[in-house]
Amino acid sequence: MKQFPMVKKALIFLLAAAATFMIAGCADNGSGSSSASTVSESPAASVSESSPESSEASSEASSGSSSAEPESSASAEAEDIGEGETAFAFTVTFADGTSALYNVHTNETTVGAALQALGLIEGDESEYGLYVTAVDGVTLDYDADGKYWAFYVGGAYATSGVDTTEIVPGESYEMRAENA
Repeated sequence: MKQFPMVKKALIFLLAAAATFMIAGCADNGSGSSSASTVSESPAASVSESSPESSEASSEASSGSSSAEPESSASAEAEDIGEGETAFAFTVTFADGTSALYNVHTNETTVGAALQALGLIEGDESEYGLYVTAVDGVTLDYDADGKYWAFYVGGAYATSGVDTTEIVPGESYEMRAENA
């Protein structure tokens, strides 16, 4: 009878030692595999993240990847579009991480009206306002693929819809393809 508690203690000790070695081994392997995972997922990571900070971090992580070239060529020069007294910067960030830049010139008073007039956005009217379904010719279907067009003002997620946001001259606006 006295041997059983001794065997039980020995087994507990061995299990604890084995668990310690496994945890230590996983910690070493985890750090190496997570950085490799980050590199391989970086183009998609900027799409799936919804906060501006995480998107910036993902963009920085992918700066050495092949998706950096289209971004740098697109960011080198914005295309002037439209006519009017008011001007603002408009960026489209696509699901693959590339982007297109526009200097929008308009006489409209809201961002949505200006972008619709130029054919840059399309959407469906709802009780909540304009639900943007297509930007710069690219349609996203939330129900089919879980992606949608998110609206940003000055780099921050907008607190109003694109159709009700008054244009502030010199402000920057953006539509980003994001995962739900």
